[in-house]
Amino acid sequence: MQRFYAFLLKTIGWKGRLDAPILPKCVFCVAPHTSNWDFVLGSIFIRSMGGKARVLMKKGWFFFPFGLFLRTLGCVPVDQHNKMMTTKRLIRYFDKKSSCHLAITPEGTRKRNPKWKTGFYHIAMAVNVPISVAYLDYKEKTIGILENFTPTGNKEKDLLYIKSLYKGIQGRHPEQFAI
Repeated sequence: MQRFYAFLLKTIGWKGRLDAPILPKCVFCVAPHTSNWDFVLGSIFIRSMGGKARVLMKKGWFFFPFGLFLRTLGCVPVDQHNKMMTTKRLIRYFDKKSSCHLAITPEGTRKRNPKWKTGFYHIAMAVNVPISVAYLDYKEKTIGILENFTPTGNKEKDLLYIKSLYKGIQGRHPEQFAI
């Protein structure tokens, strides 16, 4: 199947690029997130590299029968009104697995949001795994991993550094991406 997804990625005109390896356990910080196509491209990419990531998605998308389909793709419903419960559940899930990839879009929306949500950071710190800085560059039609970053515990400094890695990367709707 990995070859099929690599072929599919190439067929739609995209390139996968790994500047850092895919680790057995990590939290993917995926940006920019400006389109629903980001999920489709990200799923094809990670499968083309032999992985399968769990993806956080707004609970509202999980209506019958569409919710069943999303769960089979590895999507995890997020209750935006009870974020702490979601974070705790994800930490327990991570602790049980020897291999686990969790993809989170820090913007939390497809709209312009310079104030990123920090759940990806807190989960990585809690389960002691690196943050894989992943990107989708629609201008270059490239998707990949820039770096595997080990959080230091200085959240503000770490977030500034992570955001700096996204300079020059363009989302499908560039006006909606803010770092």
